[in-house]
Amino acid sequence: MGTSKARIGILTSGGDCPGLNAVIRGAVKSAARLDADVVGFRRGYEGLVDPVTYVALDTTNTSGIISRGGTILGSTNKGRFAARSGIDQRLELDPQLLRDVQRTMDQLGIMGLICIGGDGSLSVAQQFHEFGIPVVGVPKTIDNDLSATAFTFGFDSAVACATDAMDRLHTTAESHERIMVLEVMGRHTGWIALQAGIAGAASVILIPEIPWTWENVCQKILERDNAGKRFSLIVVAEGAELPGGGLVTTPDSSVVGQVRLGGIGHVVARQLHERLKRETRVVVLGHLQRGGPPTNFDRALATQFGAHAVRLVLQQQFGQMVAYHPPDVNNVPIHDAVNKISRVSPDSSAVVAARTLGVSFGQFPPGESPLLRSLVDESSSQSTDHIAPPETSDHYDDAVEPS
Repeated sequence: MGTSKARIGILTSGGDCPGLNAVIRGAVKSAARLDADVVGFRRGYEGLVDPVTYVALDTTNTSGIISRGGTILGSTNKGRFAARSGIDQRLELDPQLLRDVQRTMDQLGIMGLICIGGDGSLSVAQQFHEFGIPVVGVPKTIDNDLSATAFTFGFDSAVACATDAMDRLHTTAESHERIMVLEVMGRHTGWIALQAGIAGAASVILIPEIPWTWENVCQKILERDNAGKRFSLIVVAEGAELPGGGLVTTPDSSVVGQVRLGGIGHVVARQLHERLKRETRVVVLGHLQRGGPPTNFDRALATQFGAHAVRLVLQQQFGQMVAYHPPDVNNVPIHDAVNKISRVSPDSSAVVAARTLGVSFGQFPPGESPLLRSLVDESSSQSTDHIAPPETSDHYDDAVEPS
């Protein structure tokens, strides 16, 4: 290339989350020290095609953004580059769209494109790679549902937000002897609910990976009542299926066939109010989990991801995704990361530890984990796990709505 500098493209796609700006800063600072320029495309993949919108990034206009939430480049999970419908159905991109992207890359002299996103956005990156567009992926999602990496940045920040909410709900629940239900994000995985539930001392954790029943949730609350604890904290993942099957969704659907999850917290609260005749409140965290500054862990992880992504581009290791395998940051094929989602194992050490501490997952007997069974006294005849709660009607009382 003579004396001309290498030029790297970067974009942020999909939902925003804490740490995106830290990746951008890490990439720009690393590129500057490795004598490369960086171009940032606005509004995710949409900035790559007519109308092409981009900005030159340097250490001056990216200074001080490591602690900022959101993304200075903007993002979108709508538009022409939707590449996933539902959990695992890939949608093929228009070949002309891919040719337009390649033309933009050639015209601007981009030697490699860093794509920061979750499973849907990285599915687009995989199709870029298959088409011959030089691309490197960086895993971003608060849901932590990308396989091939131990953690995605944004997850720790979301858990911190949910844990803080649990701490605040604990004091008001105890003061008023209420049942408090906290609904958190996570789509089809329960990572946020599990970690925040453990850290926030939840009595019940409901996640998509573990079937549960109303009776067993009620039973846990009755056990606490009998122990003199007249309040309970319940954290439920938005993608947890109801005991009779099915997800709770909002009337408005998301992009390209994906349903918009949300509302299960209200269903749980209303059912518990009817069954137990107890004062119940619900809080839905929603986008609070995706906003605000990143935690220390996410800042450090995202910065390393940005630096490693630049090295991959300059080494022309395309079709790779940066990954965190503690204690190291390395890389794996993008295909390995988007081939399936990472879900909580009911036999995982975190679930076993929570159950050992007395946390209910709305399931009794507590699964089929040999490790857990070894910790349970099967000879105990004092368990009241099968006591049925008061009978209920299908009527939902408005008393459970937020005060």
